[in-house]
Amino acid sequence: MELKVILYQVTDGIATLTLNRPQRRNSWTGRMHAEYRWALERAEHDPTVGAIVVTGAGDTFCVGADFRALEGHVDKGGYDPGTPQDMARPGYGVRPEFDADFAYQFGLSKPVIAAINGAAAGVGLVLACYADLRFAVTGAKLTTAHGKLNLPAEFGLSWLLPRLIGLTRANDLLLSSRVFLTDEAHAMGLVNAVLAPGELLPHTYAYARNLIATVSPGSLRETKRQIYTDLHRDAKSAVDKAGALVRDMTTQADYAEGVAAFVEKRPPRWSGS
Repeated sequence: MELKVILYQVTDGIATLTLNRPQRRNSWTGRMHAEYRWALERAEHDPTVGAIVVTGAGDTFCVGADFRALEGHVDKGGYDPGTPQDMARPGYGVRPEFDADFAYQFGLSKPVIAAINGAAAGVGLVLACYADLRFAVTGAKLTTAHGKLNLPAEFGLSWLLPRLIGLTRANDLLLSSRVFLTDEAHAMGLVNAVLAPGELLPHTYAYARNLIATVSPGSLRETKRQIYTDLHRDAKSAVDKAGALVRDMTTQADYAEGVAAFVEKRPPRWSGS
């Protein structure tokens, strides 16, 4: 697929997906949605990639749906996603609950880290929330935005946000659609850290490199799937599944390598098998 509004780059085992419409504040379009899914699928199937970083070009993450698209919904008398019929399906097929827009990120085997470099609104905030980790610049504006447009909470955010920050705080953000800053988002646990603009990407990449170097690919994959699968099931099922994974993964080469590296006090050499 020819990428026009997403920049895709792999360095040091990290795939960076950059929303690249800075002249429109990286506003979301059907084209961007299709390219984003394609780029995620490419990173998922690239054996050299161990982690994925998502960020925005310029000083904005994503201000939500492009207003030209919003006006188009009015002209057409209803919602039109503007996406092609045949889109990439990254993360699909792991669990039925993940086979939906943005929820498919739960089915990826590699961690997705959002580097929120500026304002994130509407679908831009949704995109960040479906990442596994979120780092943000201090003082950036965030909002769910939908209430000001006579829209519902988008893309399952009414399910996800209470699980990230609790029902009381989620109700505040979802019902009011108010603007809040990344510093408040950090205080409520929505982002993992807030940093100065010049520190955001270095911190994000350092974190990603540390994940790749110190945690086996198999552990990252299975732990991520445990986290999101366990949101859908009871504690006993989670414990039983964890026990089955322990029995399986202790037979794998990367388990022996992890033990050896720990005993020998050296960095592990993961096989990824």
